[in-house]
Amino acid sequence: MWSYMEKILIFMGQDPLISREAGKFTMWLIPALFGYGTLQPLVRYFQTQSLIAPLLVSSCASICCHVPLCWALVFKSRLEHLGAALSIGISYWLNVISLILYMKCSPACESTRVPISLELFQGFGEFFRFAIPSALMVCLEWWSFELLTLLSGFLPNPELETSVLSVCLSTISTLYTIPEGLGAAGSTRVSNELGAGNPRAARVSVGVVVFLAVLEAVIMSSALFAGRSAFGYVFSNEKEVVDYVTNMAPLVCLSVILNSLHGVLSGIARGCGWQDLGAFVNLVSFYFLGIPVAAALSFWLDLRGKGLWIGILAGSFLQAFMLSVITICTNWEKKVQPLALFLL
Repeated sequence: MWSYMEKILIFMGQDPLISREAGKFTMWLIPALFGYGTLQPLVRYFQTQSLIAPLLVSSCASICCHVPLCWALVFKSRLEHLGAALSIGISYWLNVISLILYMKCSPACESTRVPISLELFQGFGEFFRFAIPSALMVCLEWWSFELLTLLSGFLPNPELETSVLSVCLSTISTLYTIPEGLGAAGSTRVSNELGAGNPRAARVSVGVVVFLAVLEAVIMSSALFAGRSAFGYVFSNEKEVVDYVTNMAPLVCLSVILNSLHGVLSGIARGCGWQDLGAFVNLVSFYFLGIPVAAALSFWLDLRGKGLWIGILAGSFLQAFMLSVITICTNWEKKVQPLALFLL
């Protein structure tokens, strides 16, 4: 799909120039796709064992290599944005290689290293029972934000609209890594405590991670709002783009708050085994509410990019609200009982 992205975008009616550049970028980004796909199970492998230090060291080493590498490939090699795609792939693979070496050589992983055999294929049914709804849960949410950029390509002046939406999307995706990390920690702690038969510890873990998410949301959204007139210059030097981003900043700040909440709540849902329920919540929130409202505000009421973002905000609010209700109404003692009966 990525190798045919230019033709796909043109077939969908996108601007040919933008489609051509997007097609080139995705072609150069294909190595990163395989690196990212390999990295994710490695990250989960370490997280479930609470081996956080190697993940931190590996990530820090990767970003320290990525920054100068990206600068060199973008500005010195004349590859420009294609160099950025190439640097992303190299950085992912450096992270993968470092984690594999640690897994192979560290005594901390000795008890969990297993040889490749037919035993690996046992339990595939149970694995996919969680894996498929979990993938849907993540993809349905992320695709809704990507649809904003695609829809912006149909607006008047698509170069400006896609530039501004890309800046806003890059901003929230960068800041989302914080609640995403908190959500991963919450997922690990909640699942471990439920598995150990400690409902009170699981409930405490939920309270702690939600508190940290709210604190992070207040700090980040406040900082972003205070610097709303300047943060557009991080991505572009064009005044028209920067001014448009400044007008969008309050909506982006609201997105940061909602993303922080549902980022950790989604992690809690995964830790409790609610992947199918989470996928349903995301489907209803974004595809029955968010995207239709975004299209109506943008095209029918002529709010353009701002209308697109308001629509996705409505979906994010419904998502955070539904996940909050589910978490608040959870009986943690009953969550442990089925496992206890299974063990008996």
